[in-house]
Amino acid sequence: MRLLWKLLRCHLSMAQTVGFTLAGLVGMAIVLTALQAYRDVLPVFDRPDSFMRGDYLVLSKQVGALQAIGLGSSDFTAEELADLRAQPFVREAGAFTPADYRIKGTVGMGGVELSTYLFFESVPDRFLDVGAENWDYKAGDRDIPIIIPRNYLNLYNYGFARSQGLPQISEGIFRRVSLGIEIAGNGHREQFRGRIVGLSNRLNTILVPDAFIRWSNGRFGSGAAKQPARIIVETDRPVDAAVTDYLARKGYEAEGDRRDDGRAARFLRIAAGGVAGVGLVFSAMSFYILMLSIFLLLQKNSGKMENLLLLGYAPSRVARPYQLLTLGLNLGVLCVALLAVWLVRLCYLPSLAALQEDYRPAGLGLTVLCGVALALLLSLFNGAAIRRKINSLNRVRR
Repeated sequence: MRLLWKLLRCHLSMAQTVGFTLAGLVGMAIVLTALQAYRDVLPVFDRPDSFMRGDYLVLSKQVGALQAIGLGSSDFTAEELADLRAQPFVREAGAFTPADYRIKGTVGMGGVELSTYLFFESVPDRFLDVGAENWDYKAGDRDIPIIIPRNYLNLYNYGFARSQGLPQISEGIFRRVSLGIEIAGNGHREQFRGRIVGLSNRLNTILVPDAFIRWSNGRFGSGAAKQPARIIVETDRPVDAAVTDYLARKGYEAEGDRRDDGRAARFLRIAAGGVAGVGLVFSAMSFYILMLSIFLLLQKNSGKMENLLLLGYAPSRVARPYQLLTLGLNLGVLCVALLAVWLVRLCYLPSLAALQEDYRPAGLGLTVLCGVALALLLSLFNGAAIRRKINSLNRVRR
């Protein structure tokens, strides 16, 4: 074996070895970095308000003169809702269910008690952009979980609080605010406590659980069935001309018109897909160069290997130094690639943490396991190629 190693070292090109190592390092680093980055970014994309979950449009009917004088209706009928759901650009559609009773809210801030009439609505849970805990409601509970639009907090901090000399409050403090809720209707008047469990960027309304709306409408409401006046639509084509044409033809309005946001998200998805595709192609080319380097090394030493076979060395023994060399290089490449992943990760993790509160990145364990598996797989593949090449030389000799 020492003679074989000595012979290999004498005819081993440093330039080829460096090229072999760099090709493997580039490919391994790209693959492992892409895997780790995907796992780190996944919690951000998996949020309920992530653009990867699609775009949402809140639709309502245009209010005209007939509606203003009470001769027309701005509600959606069951047929209109079914027609909307049948459109090719609609993934899912859900209705806003309003509260059918009078609501009064009271809150104390900075020694000042604020009181106003409120309104409640609910939507199916799949349309929420807040991963709120304790969102469920049981009939008769005195505590009501509430989701408030984030712009309400901004209006208080930068509008009302500044003009009235009141202290501004953070999102964390705002969530701890307890609202006194008085509900009256159908001959009943009861007191509840509202708990703010989240702030919504998507829905400009005061949301309560659908279970609470159904129970409270039955207890405090008039009992008359009402059609929804607003519809929330999940779509993957918010900038499609077909969407604009359909809304104009039906006389629907998109509240807030988030289609510009959808256009930006669409471009971002295309760019991310393009970068991933280029990285995949580059990785494949790197591994191809790695294999090519192995074959060039074998071709260069084919004469020496034929001589060893003529001297009676078994093909497996002749192949072993080359196989061990590729295994050692692949493991070395793996270690350097993991170091590169760690360094790159230090650069992008602060940016991801700024995008999401309580962000928790994925661990490195799966990436390390995949790297080890990839290094061993490459070594086995290289070893098989080396063995096949030497066996072909042995057959030619015979």
